[in-house]
Amino acid sequence: MDIGTICHNIVKIMSEYWQVFLIEGVSYTLILSVITVFFGAILGSLLALGKRSRFKPLVWIITAFVEVIRGTPILLQLYFGYFVFPELLPFLEMSDFTSISVALVINSSAYVSEVIRSGIQAVDRGQSEAARSLGLNARQTMLKIVLPQAIKNILPALGNEFVMIIKETSLASTFFIGDLMTSYLKVRGITYLSFECLFIVGVIYFVLTFTLSKIIGVYERRLKSSD
Repeated sequence: MDIGTICHNIVKIMSEYWQVFLIEGVSYTLILSVITVFFGAILGSLLALGKRSRFKPLVWIITAFVEVIRGTPILLQLYFGYFVFPELLPFLEMSDFTSISVALVINSSAYVSEVIRSGIQAVDRGQSEAARSLGLNARQTMLKIVLPQAIKNILPALGNEFVMIIKETSLASTFFIGDLMTSYLKVRGITYLSFECLFIVGVIYFVLTFTLSKIIGVYERRLKSSD
């Protein structure tokens, strides 16, 4: 097949199925990514703070959880979420999209917790000591002194996590939940044109991640200049 034919097929596919790619596929991918990053950041924050607890059993449980999640493939975790969560929680009547979202949130939280933990540790210990000398207790020191500085350090890393999640959601197409790779499967099944559909999806993924990476880069430079 020559390049001219391929280009013609790409134009034809986009003219007929642009809604499947750009509206359905992109929207589901971005919604899934936002849900994952938002709730992953919340759960990751709780895990990071719990890991600093003086209650050792809690620290051991969180450490084991993080190591298991980080030490197993994300696709395995998605299969676990898809097949096991509805069985464990039948009263919630979880949809396929919800099951996959929960699995992605759990996966993201393990990585985000380490980012947040390192961000907290990067704050100069003298800041905490100064706060305690001024009469703040441990909780006040963490909420008013340490966390605001740590958040500034970890925001770029959370932005990069968002970019990574956009790419990782492609695995969700295994369960046909409507993301970009699901759009590829739909259109390919209709047109029988694998390369052209993959090319279109690849370009969309690249535009999304490249744009977000540039925005994050600008934000990082502004943070550094503000320092």
